[in-house]
Amino acid sequence: MESKGYIFDIKKFSIHDGPGIRTTVFFKGCPLNCWWCHNPESQKIEPEEILGCTFRWSMSYSAKNRNVVGKEVYTDEVIREIEKDFPFYEESGGGATFSGGEPMLQTDFLFSLLKECKSRDIPTAIDTTGYTPFTQFEKIYDSTDIFLYDLKLIDELKHIKYTNVSNKIILDNLKKLTSNGKKVILRIPIIPGITDTEENINQTIDYISSLKNINEVDLLPFHKTANSKYERMKKENKIHDIEPPTDEEMKNLYDRFSALGCTVKIGG
Repeated sequence: MESKGYIFDIKKFSIHDGPGIRTTVFFKGCPLNCWWCHNPESQKIEPEEILGCTFRWSMSYSAKNRNVVGKEVYTDEVIREIEKDFPFYEESGGGATFSGGEPMLQTDFLFSLLKECKSRDIPTAIDTTGYTPFTQFEKIYDSTDIFLYDLKLIDELKHIKYTNVSNKIILDNLKKLTSNGKKVILRIPIIPGITDTEENINQTIDYISSLKNINEVDLLPFHKTANSKYERMKKENKIHDIEPPTDEEMKNLYDRFSALGCTVKIGG
């Protein structure tokens, strides 16, 4: 029987979710609850009604479901959408990225999509929080070309405070994943006053220096584009008054991480 799962968006011609031009499939559901989440509509795995929403995608418009975010889809439906952009993957070195939410929450569905992409020679990437048993990584490892791995906070208590979960399994999984030699791109959200503190930056640089096979670090500056989502969802926005980091602050962080000897980018 064909696998199915829940997604809430498919973004075409993405240039921030891995190399080249990509089609990004956003999965519903996330085990974390980050204060700075840019996709709060992704947190619940089930479709949900959000009045006045304009931040949702649908394969077919329905007046009945115009305010519903999230849809149950089959593997072949999603693959058909991904295949439409195949010429752009070939020209740019891009492919399909599976993001969220947390795609590893729906591992069977994810594995089905990865297998179908591999059979069509479509390069794949997974954007993950890393918060899942390592057995789930082992299941999809051979079908995944790149892991876009989030690294938020090194201090466990602060990680619990700002994401609602411990980071022990996240850090353990990252060490195992990088020791296997798979290409990993680290993605570090730069949230003023939270992740950009001197303490966390020093701890993060020290931690990365202990890892193997890290080819790239992406520094992702906080932005306020999700504020309107929190308002429409009537959801508490705990950092609504935080301003994005300045260009000078990002340049300073770029220089510090560049000392690790790997490629560093500002943005994805």
